[in-house]
Amino acid sequence: LRWERQFTISSMRVVDFHNHFYPPSYVERLTAPATSSRVKVTRDGEGNPCVHYPGGYNILVPAHRHIDLRQRVLDEHGIETQVLTFTTPGVHVEAPELAVDLARAINDEFAEIVRARHGRFAALATLPLNDAAAAAPELGRSVKKLGLPGAMVFSNVNHLPISDGRFEPLWTKANELGAVIYIHPTNPAGVESLLEYWLMPLVGFPFDTTLAAARLVFSGTVERHPRIRWVLTHMGGAIPYLAERLDRGWRAFSDCRAHIGCPASEYLRSFHYDTVNFSPAAVRLALEFAGAERLLAGSDYPHQIGSIPLMRETIEKLDLGKDAKRKILGENAASLLGLNS
Repeated sequence: LRWERQFTISSMRVVDFHNHFYPPSYVERLTAPATSSRVKVTRDGEGNPCVHYPGGYNILVPAHRHIDLRQRVLDEHGIETQVLTFTTPGVHVEAPELAVDLARAINDEFAEIVRARHGRFAALATLPLNDAAAAAPELGRSVKKLGLPGAMVFSNVNHLPISDGRFEPLWTKANELGAVIYIHPTNPAGVESLLEYWLMPLVGFPFDTTLAAARLVFSGTVERHPRIRWVLTHMGGAIPYLAERLDRGWRAFSDCRAHIGCPASEYLRSFHYDTVNFSPAAVRLALEFAGAERLLAGSDYPHQIGSIPLMRETIEKLDLGKDAKRKILGENAASLLGLNS
């Protein structure tokens, strides 16, 4: 039986929705004297760049930067497609003019990788979120000109909630385009309390994803823009666990009903959730909350905390039929991103 389950899952299409890539040109720009980046860059003992942000840093190992190596890893692990996204510290930490320039360069390079690699990679755009006037046009350019299906945005922008009215033009454009909007956490407000024991990525990240999703729902952003296809990283943070409490808030507090006509969970069940939580018990809770049609396999590769093998093993251990596993491993992502067309 064990062999049969392994054989079955190994023959299924796998799309890794959650992983990260830093285009080489971005890394070069960060360290160029003329760039005047606000990102601190150091080197580890092996010469890898380390990009720092409040409460953490990312070690840019070769697989973060070299697409040929990345594709060989996909071949080794039987991954058909990876959905490339940028990640922390993000371009929004830079001066607005530089943020716009870097976002355009990253998106151009992502689109070229997608074109050149013939289905091995998809990608979501990164946006200059600290320049509200530029973010919506760059999303439009990325979708219409570059062919990217949407964008990855951060859970806050220099501590400004993405439910803030200043982002309404971006959500209007995303709704017009029917774009995928993938919410990834970054350092939250109050990060000073999370500086020990890597608590910022371990606790702060899922907390800020949860907060962003709740604010988007209660503010009416999700209701006003029904064509946006929302996706949450790290299995939604604590959303599957706290959804009932958010519904109680809707029933108890008029503030929570001011902008929406249904309990919060009605909106949150329309989101997609990646499986970057390598506990089968936690994934079962997300399955019970949102259903197999809303889960997307994700590895967080090649971050220190990510793992392609754990991504696959976690889904394999679920007591699900072939159809449900097939959806989670790749069919849901392929449908969401238009990879079948």
